[in-house]
Amino acid sequence: MGITPEQFKRMEERLGRSLRAARAALESGPRLNTSSHQIILGLDPSLRGTGFGVIRLAKPCPETLAHGTISCSQTWERSRCLVRIVQTLREVLKEFQPTVCVVEGIFYAQNLQTAMIMGEARGAALSAIGEAGLEIYEVAPRKVKQAIVGYGAAQKTAVAKMVQRMLRLAETPAPDAADALALALTHAQENGRYSFTVRKKL
Repeated sequence: MGITPEQFKRMEERLGRSLRAARAALESGPRLNTSSHQIILGLDPSLRGTGFGVIRLAKPCPETLAHGTISCSQTWERSRCLVRIVQTLREVLKEFQPTVCVVEGIFYAQNLQTAMIMGEARGAALSAIGEAGLEIYEVAPRKVKQAIVGYGAAQKTAVAKMVQRMLRLAETPAPDAADALALALTHAQENGRYSFTVRKKL
């Protein structure tokens, strides 16, 4: 089937526009996402002590909006602890309005019962976060330590001290809260530079 000279000319024009658009996209290269999340929630789930930390991206350093530990007595039934986790996180979400949550990745517990209990706490926390419509990312503990301290096997005290320094806090945060703030800071660091590492989104 033949085409007329006029049809051929129009095809050339369309092809030329497509090539120019593709060339412009390549020359401009990758750009940072200017619509990145400004308020980040870090979360370290545990049945008896879920750590949380909320930071806002700012210069010269991120601003700490809140941090703490959702503590539950050893005498409480597990169901009561799970309710406490959900209710407290709902309050934190309502007050500070984060748009992204970074949760500590699953570790391999030697004790099956411990793993099940941790899974329950994690599930309760994630359900509250998911209910609010936040994006949720998972970061492995070693990656967080590497990002904050520069050593993947760093002790919790070293992480807490570095978090205090990075956020210019008057006092060292409690261990679980420090871990949560470290998660938020890790996400902030990755958001502020080009990263070729695919983060796990839940």
